[in-house]
Amino acid sequence: MSDPSRPPGVLCVGRLYCDLVFSDLPRMPTLGHEVYAGALALRAGGGAVITAAHLAQLGRPAHLAAFWPGPPFQDQVMGDVAAVGVGHDLCLPAAPGDPQITVAMSGAQDRAFLTRRVGRAVPDLATADLERLKVGHLHIGELATLAEAPGLIDIARAAGLSISLDCSWDDDTSADHLALIARVDVFFPNEEEVAQLARLGVNPPYAPLTVTKRGARGALGESESETAEAPGLSVPVVDTTGAGDAFNSGFLDGWLAGAPLAACLAAGNARGAVAVQQRGGFTTEGAAATT
Repeated sequence: MSDPSRPPGVLCVGRLYCDLVFSDLPRMPTLGHEVYAGALALRAGGGAVITAAHLAQLGRPAHLAAFWPGPPFQDQVMGDVAAVGVGHDLCLPAAPGDPQITVAMSGAQDRAFLTRRVGRAVPDLATADLERLKVGHLHIGELATLAEAPGLIDIARAAGLSISLDCSWDDDTSADHLALIARVDVFFPNEEEVAQLARLGVNPPYAPLTVTKRGARGALGESESETAEAPGLSVPVVDTTGAGDAFNSGFLDGWLAGAPLAACLAAGNARGAVAVQQRGGFTTEGAAATT
């Protein structure tokens, strides 16, 4: 359980994209055939910003450290981040080059992503940056970001922060990264990522607290001293983009307040349920909205 006496703010770090979200697909695209989407949305995307946006909408101070995607998408993303009240003093313009974007395709039964990932994951940070923001927790949006910038852990610990990490599987993930996972307080894989880690020869718990996201089946939390589960919620599904990152926000909001593990899992499921009923990882309608 986290220490609720810490400052309530959360700094989220990770790659920042402009998501082009094609939803209401009758089927996934196949080579040589065209598929028509029922809807399209442009949203700020990436695990870090989606978690930060949902934290802000839950009323918890949230900040983002990332590189803005390049033109012509920067204005869209900056507007989304500002609209939900996420602090972005630590965000910097991307280096000249291709824009960093993700095409998200969501159908009734499946989803797929096509991403252009360029440049560095996060700007240089120092312990003084975290102290100036008065945050008590660091959330890292994907394991690949931590693998690129492992010094984030030392910077956060020097500022007295707790740390969480989403897996967000990358093909370059290897057993060499397991030591990094073990150094965070909370690790958020999904079931598919757990299976992939098992193929590397390791099984949960990977960190002091491992929270496995199981979609409609809910979530499982495991530590050396405790195991808890929470069932999923039955809601109409519009788009699953960012649902796991939204779950992270609900869980962390409870965990940082000192709530029991089962209650944190339920809060995560509730926020994930909010996310799947909208297009894109989050909407910009009200920074103080709650579930």
